[in-house]
Parts: sequence; C-alpha cells; structure tokens
Amino acid sequence: MFELPDYVLYVLKKLSSRGFEAYIVGGCVRDIMLQKIPSDFDITTNALPFEIKKCFEEHKIIDIGEKHGTVTIIIDSRKIEITTYRIDGTYSNNRHPDKVTFSCNLYDDLKRRDFTINAMAMKSSGELTDNFNGRSDLKNKIIRTVGDPVKRFTEDALRILRALRFASQLGFHIENKTSEMIHQYAYLIKNISAERIREEFVKILLGNSAEKILREYCDVIEVFIPEIKKSYGFKQYSPYHKYDVWEHTIHAVGASVPEKNVRTAMFFHDIAKPDCFKLDKNGRGHFKGHAVKSAEMTYDILKRLRFSSKDIKDIICVIYHHSDELDNKPEIKLLMNKIGIKNFINLLNVQRADSMSKQEFCRERLKKSNWQEKTAKEIIQNKECYTLKGLAVNGNDLMKLGFEGKENGKMLEYLLKEVIYENLENNKISIINYIKSLK
Repeated sequence: MFELPDYVLYVLKKLSSRGFEAYIVGGCVRDIMLQKIPSDFDITTNALPFEIKKCFEEHKIIDIGEKHGTVTIIIDSRKIEITTYRIDGTYSNNRHPDKVTFSCNLYDDLKRRDFTINAMAMKSSGELTDNFNGRSDLKNKIIRTVGDPVKRFTEDALRILRALRFASQLGFHIENKTSEMIHQYAYLIKNISAERIREEFVKILLGNSAEKILREYCDVIEVFIPEIKKSYGFKQYSPYHKYDVWEHTIHAVGASVPEKNVRTAMFFHDIAKPDCFKLDKNGRGHFKGHAVKSAEMTYDILKRLRFSSKDIKDIICVIYHHSDELDNKPEIKLLMNKIGIKNFINLLNVQRADSMSKQEFCRERLKKSNWQEKTAKEIIQNKECYTLKGLAVNGNDLMKLGFEGKENGKMLEYLLKEVIYENLENNKISIINYIKSLK
C-alpha cells in the first residue's frame, strides 16, 4: 500500500486532532488506486476556511481561493490545498460556480466532482469512501461523469477536455452517455480561456492513446482548431502516402516520442497541405511549400492558444524544416547551428514519425534519420565546430584586422561556413592568415 508523505499525514492528523474530518481526495486517490505516485495532494474537510487557517496559523497561508472554500498552506516548502466540503451553486460562465455553500457532509462534496474516478476520498488509514463506484470504473478503465453528464459539462466545459485527457493518458474508454454529451456540448469549449485549453490539449497529445482520442473526438478539437477540418478525408494522391492528410497526422502523432514540442509539431506539420495541393497531369498530388505554409499557420494557432514565445519558436522551426533532407555532415552542422541541438533532435524525431506513417517503403528513411542523429552526436562529442562559439576566432580578433560593425558579423558567418564545409581549418593562425589573403 502506498504510504502518504509525512507532510500530508501531518495535515490530516492535525485536522483530525482538532475534531474535524479530513480526507485526501480527487486525482491523488485515483493515482494511488492505479499504483502511481501522485504529483500533488488535495485535502477535503468539514472544517470551515477560518477554522483551517486557525488550525495551521503557525504556517504560511495562501487564501486566494477562500471564497470557494480553499485554503493553501505551505508545509516543508510544499503547497497543499485544503478545501471545505461544499455544494456548488449555478454556473453562469460554464467554468466556475457563481457561489458555493459549505457543507458538513462528505457526500455533498464528492457528488459535485467531474468523473467517478476523481470522486473518491481516502483517510490517512487508507479507508476509502467511494459513493459513485469510481474504484469499479478504474478497474474497468471507464471515464464516466458523476451523475448527469449534461449537468457536469454545462457547469464546467473544461471537463469535456479533461475527459479526453484522462482517456488519452490512461488508455480508458469514455462511457457511452458521457461520450455522446461530449460531442453534443463540445461547442461550450469556446467559453474556456485559451490557456486552459492549451494545457489540456497538450496533455491529450502526450497521452499513449492520443491517436485514438484525436480520431474519435476530432469534432471537439476543431472547436478551438477549426483549421484541421480541411484535412479530414483529404486524399494525397501520392505513392508515398497510404492515408489521407488527417489520418496521416494522427498516425504520426501516435508514432512520435511523447515530448511536448515533438507531438505539437507533429500535430501541425501538414496542416497547410490542403491549401498547397496541386494535381499534375499524371494524377499525382504535390504539396510544394507546405512545410513553410504549415509553419506560418501553426504560428497563428499557437499564438491564439497562448503558447509561450519560446515554445512557438521551437515548434515552428521544426515544422518549417520537417521536409529537409540533410544529406551530408556540413548540412547537418548548418542546421544544428541555425535551430540548436535540442530542436535538431526533435526534428529528427518528427521526421521518423512522419516516415513511419507513410507507405512501408518510406521506412527506409528511418536509417537516414538514425545516421543524422549519430552524426550530430559525434559532432558534439568530438567538439567539432558548428557555431560561432566554437570558431577559433571571434569578433575582437576581426576588429584588430579592421572589420567593424556589420562587416565583422558577416565575416564571422562566412568563416564559420568555410570551416563547416572543411574549406578552412578551425585554427586561429590559419583563419587569420586566410583573412589576410582575402585583402
């Protein structure tokens, strides 16, 4: 049996010693039942917020969520949320209750929760309270709302994406009525903030069952990414492809390594293909410039979903270059210099998954990706020059030779390229003599 961390036991026992009920609740109980280590712990109690604060007055307290009954305390540098049993009022914005009523009954608190697998509570002794058969649904791998799915989803539309996220992460099946209402009420997602949509979308992509969820619930995803609709059933008329654009995309997501930027780039890598399609006289499809156009479209979508500037830059550069061939070491070095080693490795992972989602003969491309990665690692291990930082001369050296301003930078870039193409030895004396010979 999983042992609760000391700081969690401390909180539970302190509340109990003051005569209050106290349980861990929600996702942490679900994870324990799945024999996973919870990332955080939430506690529910019949103590009112002011009583919680009095109980832990010697600790740092954050009471931002107090109007909803939540008090956050800091124990051993860890945050732990303690929430009073409550009954939620009406939801006018499809996200948060307009008001809450505190309760002295654990059942009231559990019945307001989203899914049965998240509506279990556990005492410090390990005793489980499971009024809605969450344990059974965990065993049978089912995502099911607590009570009426219409009520749950109209209360908080984010639960629609959370259902998809749990199904993707856990490999669970979404119960039929719950699934039906997800499709029917997907439009409510428009009322959710872009930041929360982004968080859930990324978690969906990172799940082991992402491919299945994207296929079954594309109508939900298109609520916030309508650009994907053109891909559905779009035939490629190419000897390299056995799937339409959308089916290829979701196969590629499933085939890729579960890393945030890789899977996001994979999802968007061909999004512009329908707009770039040309059919030649032989009946063969071409998508000239689709990588660049896909990068441009993805930039707009990621901005809309409030991805960070760094993530946008990194994801876009991978999409932009995903059709690059890189046939030799100098080309590899040039791209490593341009996009950085982490993005370069992500690019290779995208290209691998792309190849695995085409016709069988395209998997020969995997050998090339493996060679490219091996070459990149050798370049780093052998400390071969591929960036200005690794060049044997710097801007100060060039200033002494009369190069200033933009000319200094241009010359450094020129010298780096000469070194990369092995036209020039990366040696300070050799480079300076070479520069002098150019004058």
